[in-house]
Amino acid sequence: MVAKDYPFYLSVKRANCALDVPTVTSPAKETEEPSNKRVKPLSRVTSLASLIPPVRATPLKRFSQTLQRSISFRSDSRPDLLSPRPWSRHMPPANTKRRDSKLWSETFDVCVNHMLTSKEIKRQEAIFELSQGEEDLIEDLKLAKKAYHDPMLKLSIMTEQELNQIFGTLDSLIPLHEDLLRRLQEVRKPDGSTEHVGHILVGWLPCLNSYDSYCSNQVAAKALLDHKKQDHRVQDFLQRCLESPFSRKLDLWNFLDIPRSRLVKYPLLLREILRHTPNDHPDQQHLEEAINIIQGIVAEINRKTGESECQYYKERLIYIEEGQRDSLIDNSRAVCCHGELKNNRGVQLHVFLFEEVFVITRAITHNEQLCYQLYRQPIPVRELVLEDLQDGEVRLGGSIRGAFSNNERIKNFFRVSFKTGSQSQSHSLQANDSFNKQQWLNCIRQAKEKVACAGKASVLNSEAHILLSTSESGVCQGETTLEQMDQSDCESDCSMDTSEISIDCEHMEQTNSCENEKQIETNV
Repeated sequence: MVAKDYPFYLSVKRANCALDVPTVTSPAKETEEPSNKRVKPLSRVTSLASLIPPVRATPLKRFSQTLQRSISFRSDSRPDLLSPRPWSRHMPPANTKRRDSKLWSETFDVCVNHMLTSKEIKRQEAIFELSQGEEDLIEDLKLAKKAYHDPMLKLSIMTEQELNQIFGTLDSLIPLHEDLLRRLQEVRKPDGSTEHVGHILVGWLPCLNSYDSYCSNQVAAKALLDHKKQDHRVQDFLQRCLESPFSRKLDLWNFLDIPRSRLVKYPLLLREILRHTPNDHPDQQHLEEAINIIQGIVAEINRKTGESECQYYKERLIYIEEGQRDSLIDNSRAVCCHGELKNNRGVQLHVFLFEEVFVITRAITHNEQLCYQLYRQPIPVRELVLEDLQDGEVRLGGSIRGAFSNNERIKNFFRVSFKTGSQSQSHSLQANDSFNKQQWLNCIRQAKEKVACAGKASVLNSEAHILLSTSESGVCQGETTLEQMDQSDCESDCSMDTSEISIDCEHMEQTNSCENEKQIETNV
């Protein structure tokens, strides 16, 4: 035990030392009768044992303590994610290891700051934030591997195949960001300032295309991790890591999701640097090019991740009957929204809103995998009718259930209905809270607007195609008429010319014959 970590221990120890000093009592006080006044007993030092963690630690705790000493973190206040576990009821809360917040102006020489303008100082702060973020990201990725992946593999908590599925290509991202950090540190001057970063970013950002496979695997990784948490060994290990100081109250998925959140943050960081860069600075053009590069990469990765998520859920749909299959589901390439909802009978449902179809399912376990069995016939978004229900408007199914239900059970409902021919459906669905309900309403409305716009566009395209084909046929007919007219003109021109030529020839022959006759007469 280290005394400096427990100042209250020293104070109590001094107090008890003072109590051990013998005091001189007068004989008169010794002969006094005992008082009936109740005296509060002094707390003993041994009562502090419950407040001090035991010296002997488990192998996992020793590992976390070693990791805690070797890694530094930035300050980041985060709320407790889970309540204390039963085994830690009598143990004190662990001191969370936090990172210290760093600023460029506080890290380097203050004298340099006085020589720079306010705008240049802000530019240096933005560049330093980019560099510091890379350093923090590298530490978090290494921590995820050392504190979670390697121990679970060594202790056989998960198989190597399962860990590869959950962690994906995380190992390949570490040298990628180490390369950018090294480049940024190389161009940093001894006084801490950085002159040019644009050319570095233009050359390095295309490497982020390797995020494609990592982000596309996250949907399957998250599903497998949630499924494995049902194993008490996995849950116990993750909970102990969460309560350890090195985790900063972050669970495993928070660490695995850090690369994706970092990826979408790059455009903001580069815009901040560009905002404080003068127009005549050489970095201006390079930064604009770098922003265009990262925006294209993020958009492409976002599209492929959406397609991967959609394909993942489509493969796990289970159809009770063949008539439930719908081409709108097969042709979908993105999931607009999905999540758990309840109907008015309290049945837990998992609802998917694809691009053009609304699918209601029930989550089941099939071959040790989480799958989704269709609950009703899929509803086309084009024919779907959406109603926002007021609180208290829906009555829960069952008379006894409805009679004893409280107000919380009849809130946050909305209704989707569908009717075409002999088929009709109506579902009153309840969200967890008002915010979740509003998200569903917004997503469904946006999907309906998108489908309506696509329908109008297809109608306009078909009309334009008809008009174009009609105009083309008219042009062809016009061209045919013109050709016929030209041909007739040519024929008429040719006939006229021939007749004229024949007339001229006859006239010339008559003239010649007359002249010959006159010449003969003259000769005679």
